[in-house]
Amino acid sequence: MKNYFVGVLAAVFGMAAFAVAAKAGTSDQLVVNVPYEFVVGGKTLPAGTYRVSRLSDSNVGELALVNVEKHASVLFSASEWQDAHGNQPKLQFQQIAGQYFLSTIQTDEHVFAIPVSKSAVMEAMKSHQGSTSPAVATD
Repeated sequence: MKNYFVGVLAAVFGMAAFAVAAKAGTSDQLVVNVPYEFVVGGKTLPAGTYRVSRLSDSNVGELALVNVEKHASVLFSASEWQDAHGNQPKLQFQQIAGQYFLSTIQTDEHVFAIPVSKSAVMEAMKSHQGSTSPAVATD
């Protein structure tokens, strides 16, 4: 009888741990297609399909952006975040001097503000002044 009780108890704890791991694995995940090259965390990423996910449950603002097909990824921290209130998950960009900078990530659970560094903006403006190619238009 004692072995049966220990077995049931172990099974219950195992399922509870699995449920927590499954919840943590899907927390703040988002898959999105970005139709143009963009900058985040000081890195320029190519157009493509990206998976956004949190790095850990202990620090909500640490995020990863991964494009498996093009072997492109970046780890970065949101400058601030707040709970989402039923808004549609999406990414938002700032277009500066013809270049797109990721500025907001909205998941089912949170809205993350992504800092755009002044040095990245200055570099974009400097390279845009020497360029004769037109800026990418958005709808």
